[in-house]
Amino acid sequence: MSCCAPGVEAASEIGGAPSRDEILLASRDLNNGLRQTDLSVPAIHCGGCIAAIERAFRDVPGVEQARVNLSAKRLSVKWRGEMPPPIIETVARAGYEAHLFDSADAAADPELSRLVRATAVAGFASMNIMLLSVSVWSGAEPETRQAFHWISAALAFPALVYSGRVFFASAWSALRQGRTNMDVPISVGVILAFALSLYDTIAGGAYAFFDAAVSLLFFLLIGRTLDHMMREKARSAVRGLIKLTPRGATVERQDGTRDYLPANQIESGMVLALAPGERLLVDGIVQWGRSDIDCALVSGESAPQPVESGSAVRAGTLNLTGALKVTATSDARNSSLAEMVTLMTAAEGGRARYRRIADRAARLYSPVVHVTAFLTFLGWMFATGDWHRAIGIAIAVLIITCPCALGLAVPIVQTVAARRLFEAGIMAKDGSALERLAEIDMIAFDKTGTLTTGRPRLANAAEIDPKALALAAAIAAHSTHPVSRALAPFDDGSQRTPGAITEHPGLGVEARIGPHLYRLGRGEWAMPGGKAGTVLSRDGHALATFVFEDSLRQDAASSVQALNGDGYAIAILSGDAAQAVSRVGVQLGVKDISARLLPEEKVARIAALAAAGRKVLMVGDGLNDAPALSAAHASMAPSSASDIGRNTADFVFLRPSLLSVPNAIRVARDANRLVHQNFALAVGYNAVAIPFAIAGHVTPLIAALAMSLSSIVVVANALRLRGIANHDAAGEPATDRTPPRAFQPLAGHT
Repeated sequence: MSCCAPGVEAASEIGGAPSRDEILLASRDLNNGLRQTDLSVPAIHCGGCIAAIERAFRDVPGVEQARVNLSAKRLSVKWRGEMPPPIIETVARAGYEAHLFDSADAAADPELSRLVRATAVAGFASMNIMLLSVSVWSGAEPETRQAFHWISAALAFPALVYSGRVFFASAWSALRQGRTNMDVPISVGVILAFALSLYDTIAGGAYAFFDAAVSLLFFLLIGRTLDHMMREKARSAVRGLIKLTPRGATVERQDGTRDYLPANQIESGMVLALAPGERLLVDGIVQWGRSDIDCALVSGESAPQPVESGSAVRAGTLNLTGALKVTATSDARNSSLAEMVTLMTAAEGGRARYRRIADRAARLYSPVVHVTAFLTFLGWMFATGDWHRAIGIAIAVLIITCPCALGLAVPIVQTVAARRLFEAGIMAKDGSALERLAEIDMIAFDKTGTLTTGRPRLANAAEIDPKALALAAAIAAHSTHPVSRALAPFDDGSQRTPGAITEHPGLGVEARIGPHLYRLGRGEWAMPGGKAGTVLSRDGHALATFVFEDSLRQDAASSVQALNGDGYAIAILSGDAAQAVSRVGVQLGVKDISARLLPEEKVARIAALAAAGRKVLMVGDGLNDAPALSAAHASMAPSSASDIGRNTADFVFLRPSLLSVPNAIRVARDANRLVHQNFALAVGYNAVAIPFAIAGHVTPLIAALAMSLSSIVVVANALRLRGIANHDAAGEPATDRTPPRAFQPLAGHT
């Protein structure tokens, strides 16, 4: 189904429109001066709505991207500048009313209530008119028949005004903006059907088809309501996530007093008091107390995790046993839980190849269908001279030729796939990422933090000079690299705090203390002629060499085995020492390994594979993996990855198990197959329905049933993805498992 609701003339007419200052405060800072503002646009309902709004932002200065999410009725605008561009005004010029997005918008569903009421009124009127029509069809006297016709008209008119406004307001809004949408032909068809019946009544005709006119509206509304309900079911995971988000938190002031503040007033640095049974609103660090927390919502880990002073905790975790004081490290808009909601709602917004095809078809729909209906009317008038019959057939053509199924073919699959991935602990950035993931034929893994746990342990601490170890730990405290985290606990405070600190991705950390330059990182970088390993140097002379041990990530072997079984080639691209990488390769049975790679060398390796025809999925977690993640055909990162790594990756998996990788690929491939099926269903429907309608074999009522059924079939087919994906997750044979072509290593790589 499709529609677009009433628009507005100008921004000044929008009641309660937010000011630019309010938009600035509500926007999120992404990076490099880029900000994002999320708006709720309740009126959007179809591909035409999406195209109209996104087209309106093309030439707005400062706007870099505008994306509409159909299911969430949400507009995300990315922009640059000190003040936001005229976002609300631009939406208004496109014919829609918008306000700042709030989580309550996503949790509520007023549209369903409106559709149910409209459907009920149309159903009541159609049933009563049908009862009166039975007497007319049974051969009532002319006076009785005429009276029943007028009573039917009296019942039909208010029903069409109340229930038909779902379509009429949308059509009028589009026409006022000088464009058409899918509701224009629907409105024209319903109005013509009623007008034709009213003409027959005034002329004293033997039959009037008020029952058909109102039943037509009734069935159209049934289809739209079912479509709305099924799409809401597809994204119910987002609603469930939002419902679990706390509305506020208890803040402890410096004087010990406590106040409960709403979510939008919580800021980084505040101390939050978290009682047992409460869920954490923002990310933070435990300042005081000990407890067990439930991380199932954010990581999928079912077992309670112990936390104490100094432990990092994430938004969405549930405090189980003890009272805690947590220092906030983010606000509610920028927390990890907010990031999960953003990723879930963004999954439908990508402009994949098939989505662009569907959108172009939807834009062509209105002019084509109006011309087709008009030519049908002229053809039947010329052939029969019966204008009454010609109008009836033209009405059927107007209604039956609807691209709603085509417009839903891609986004509904993407929405269902995003939910299935979310249930498996995987967050997708957008629908185009799903399409690209389905195309990959090779997976390249980083080692540390990806194939391994990323929590290395210092193995030779007893052999290192305590002063050198403490100094290395003090320098390492300024880095988030896994090796640095392993060294940081050895900082006993005895060494001078490093001065200027610079981190060189893929190499190490550089610190200047007094006149000396210290380097902690790769041996060949830390000192001239250095060998592989992690070294602390002063002015180019080694002070200590560190040896680390790491363990494989949970299910790493099972994941690699599953990917090999599906026919994918596996490679390891690591910046670690060759010995360590080879050891992991032997454990996992991976022969194609590359060690001691700098970030630019990983990018070059992926570029070489792409030039050889490979479509590579890069799985990595570190700051040094970000360029490779960006260069790959598709990319994944664990939730433990660096901020840059998570922001760059197309997918983020929240659970510790590496089985997320084959699971995500299987969901993407099944989603791709269902998109092809939906395209076939949508195109096939129109190919069959349009000739039948033009030939006069379809009444307006049958046209309404067929139009509604086509969209419902497409949505129902997309909902099959959940069952398919669950079948795969159980480890049973999956459908459509044609393996990609065998991988041949490039010359010079082993």
